[in-house]
Amino acid sequence: MRWTIKPKPKQEDINALADALKVDELVAQLLLQRGISTYDEAKHFFRPQLSDLHDPFLMKDMDIAVHRIEEAIANGENILVYGDYDVDGTTAVALMSSYLLSYYPNVATYIPDRYDEGYGVSFKGIDFAEDNGFSLIIALDCGVKAIDKIAYAQQKGIDFIICDHHRPGTILPSAVAVLDPKREDCSYPYDELCGCGVGFKLIQALGSRRGETIDDVIYYLDLVATAIGADIVPITGENRILAFYGLQVINQQPRIGFKAIIDQINKKELTITDVVFIIAPRINAAGRMKHGQHAVNLLTETDMGQALKFAAEIEKFNADRKGLDKSITEEALVQIKENGEIEGFTSVVYHDSWHKGVIGIVASRLIETYYRPTLVFTKSGDKLAASARSVKGFDVYNALEGCADYIEQFGGHKYAAGLTLLEEQYHNFKHQFEKVVKETIEPHLLIPEITIDSKITLKQITPKLMRILKQFAPFGPGNMSPVFIAENVADTGYAKGVGANGAHLKVAVVQQDSYKIDGIGFNLGDKLPLVTGRKPFDVVFSIDENEWQGTVSLQLKIRDIK
Repeated sequence: MRWTIKPKPKQEDINALADALKVDELVAQLLLQRGISTYDEAKHFFRPQLSDLHDPFLMKDMDIAVHRIEEAIANGENILVYGDYDVDGTTAVALMSSYLLSYYPNVATYIPDRYDEGYGVSFKGIDFAEDNGFSLIIALDCGVKAIDKIAYAQQKGIDFIICDHHRPGTILPSAVAVLDPKREDCSYPYDELCGCGVGFKLIQALGSRRGETIDDVIYYLDLVATAIGADIVPITGENRILAFYGLQVINQQPRIGFKAIIDQINKKELTITDVVFIIAPRINAAGRMKHGQHAVNLLTETDMGQALKFAAEIEKFNADRKGLDKSITEEALVQIKENGEIEGFTSVVYHDSWHKGVIGIVASRLIETYYRPTLVFTKSGDKLAASARSVKGFDVYNALEGCADYIEQFGGHKYAAGLTLLEEQYHNFKHQFEKVVKETIEPHLLIPEITIDSKITLKQITPKLMRILKQFAPFGPGNMSPVFIAENVADTGYAKGVGANGAHLKVAVVQQDSYKIDGIGFNLGDKLPLVTGRKPFDVVFSIDENEWQGTVSLQLKIRDIK
């Protein structure tokens, strides 16, 4: 691991903010490192307010989208709410359809089949709309690059409203309205919304025209918070407000579908991390293993008995997904070794029988072993389909643009993308991708980095500090949980490996014999020799609470040791 300590802000800025907020210097430093330098900015950060959400009509085409939906309702048209099969797409479809159905009956949902139709707007989906008399499709978390599909719908007299957050191409599709804060000509103040977030702005706008306030749509924020966490968008600005209140909804009055999932796990209060690792994989498992519509059914269900059935079904999908991703990861690791590609700049693997629903997860798993841009391919119809994942600081989307000659279709983000190509182009693509990455990646990006906020001493770790750090949540990109380094600490003789085969490291450390604190390092069991015999070491960690037999104590959640 590369340890990178963030630059310390100027001492006079730290002093000024500490004085203004009546906090100690460490807290002021952490805030300044997050771009918070005034009392007012700190107030907005610690006390997010729904009133600080932006006016949805600041988004380009919002007025047109609202007008077209109002017109459809006035004319009794059938509206199809269409979305991608992942968490962002299915939550967005659940949000938009349940909101519209609360006051208008002619609304149905459509999630494309991952295997039959692939990502985004499909010709099959448009044919379905035509066959069933839908004259307006609202597409969520997809559509901004579906030029030919939208043109096809236009020929059939079907209008499209697009709510997307992916980077548009040079040409926008000929939809009635394209809501995407990443549009070059859109001056909306915050461009990091997820697809469900853009959908929320549309229902906020629709509601405002019906005399509703933000309090009337707060109920939908559990879906938005889940999408924000799962889609790994920055938890800054407007997303921070949406996630903060969405978590409150999840913990205080979750929709029936979420309650059915939460009731199966023993957790009192869910954090954004719990949403990412407990709720999101289950919602995703539906689209991966069976069909994304199962997730929409669960998220829109209002009968608890039925929701529990749906949740049990999704639990089974998730268990199947776990087994598959484990076995495929093992096969892929063998392939990398057998092909003699351990020393390369990329990992590109392919097998025609790998399950398309888990190749994205497998790509992420491979990065845990070989830290470099990774693609996992499988057979999809008469083509090959892949999921791409990247390492911190490297734009895999741009790298794929450098391989466009060999690709049929691709889309995505800086760190995650999907693509299809013809089987005969696989080796050409693989060679070109390695070449592009080798020429453009900075070598240090191939070593995993831990970004450290500050050096501290163990005696600075107090219940008061923990109370303040908890108010930094929800954590995520742009506002990660603070990470610290303590130098020259030693174990008290308690260190041991715990868990299966001693996989995890348990320690009790002191610094200058003054203050003892326990620590746990998950998957750091191999570091045990570094800490035994009271040898001094440096430790990088976040601060955590450990509850044991009703007693809560502070502990180090260890990230690395040197």
